[in-house]
Formats: sequence, structure tokens, C-alpha cells
Amino acid sequence: MIIDIKVTLASRSPRRHFLMGQLVRELETVSLDTDESFDPSIPEEDVALVLAKRKMDDAISRGIEGIIVTADTIVVLGGHILNKPADEAEARKMLGMLSGNEHTVVTGFSVVNTETGRRIDSEAKTKVRFTHLTKDEIDGYIATGSPYDKAGGYGVQDGYGSIFMESITGCYYNVMGLPTNAVYKALKKVLS
Repeated sequence: MIIDIKVTLASRSPRRHFLMGQLVRELETVSLDTDESFDPSIPEEDVALVLAKRKMDDAISRGIEGIIVTADTIVVLGGHILNKPADEAEARKMLGMLSGNEHTVVTGFSVVNTETGRRIDSEAKTKVRFTHLTKDEIDGYIATGSPYDKAGGYGVQDGYGSIFMESITGCYYNVMGLPTNAVYKALKKVLS
């Protein structure tokens, strides 16, 4: 059910924009260019929440008002964070690491109502198991150009990328970049 409110989504992600558009009546998207560096001593699975909270603090400091949503998604494999690949070699390396293994997709998110001061900072974790990928499958996927704007170098919503996943335990939409059920519940709480 669509919530009859206007939300400002502080994110450049077209996938987050699409998913938020399914939840609310009116959506405005802004880009913040928030610093996404982090202290390497932070546990890997906490990084997404730290960055989502920093993005929210940045949005508030810039005077954005009303209902605001920020988010950050990371892929964690064997204690390593796999961000968006910078080039073909990095995409190939990431997909090779994911091949035949289970990893965790973590999305940290913040939802705030600036009128009441209510704020929820939370995260969702989804386990994804990849099938064993051949060199040709990796090369074919890289040739689509899809890996470059996605954490871990793949997209669950991509026709080709989706066939790499043997199983998903947790929220499917979290793997796309926004755990819609958790964000929907958070929106209702900041409005109450």
C-alpha cells in the first residue's frame, strides 16, 4: 500500500528511486556527494549503517526538511567489502570471488521526520549464494556493462546477473539496494 506522503530520497541509485516510488505518493531525489570513506576498524557488516547515518546527517545539515530516506548497500564476502568495481579487471576479480560462494548483502538505511525529530537507523542483511561461474559467463556479464554501478559487481534485477544466484535468504529487494518492507515499517513509525 502506498503511503500518502512526500519523501526526499538522498540517493543517486535508480533502483532505490524505483523501489521508493512503490512505497510513497510523491518522491523527490537529491544527490549529496557525502564522503563514503570509513575507519577500517569498523566491522565490515556495520559499514553500510555508518554510511547511511552519515548521509542522513549530511542531508539534515543541508536543510532538507520533511521525510528523508538515505541508504547504503555493501557486499561482504569472507571479511572483505566488495564495492562497485572501478574497471573490468576489478569486476572480473569480484565475480570470480563470488563464484560458488555465499556472501552477505547489507543495506543500512536512515529514515527521519524533521518535523517531529523521529529517526530510525537500521539495516537489513540478506545471504546470497552464487553458482560456480565459468570464465565465459563472467566475460559475458562484464560485456553487458552492468557490473560497474553495483556493489559486488552484479545486480539481482539483471536478467543475466540473476541467473548466477542459487539462493537468497532474506529480503530480495535488499539485494537491489533497499529493503522495502523494513523501510515501509520505518516510514510508518516516523509518521506516528
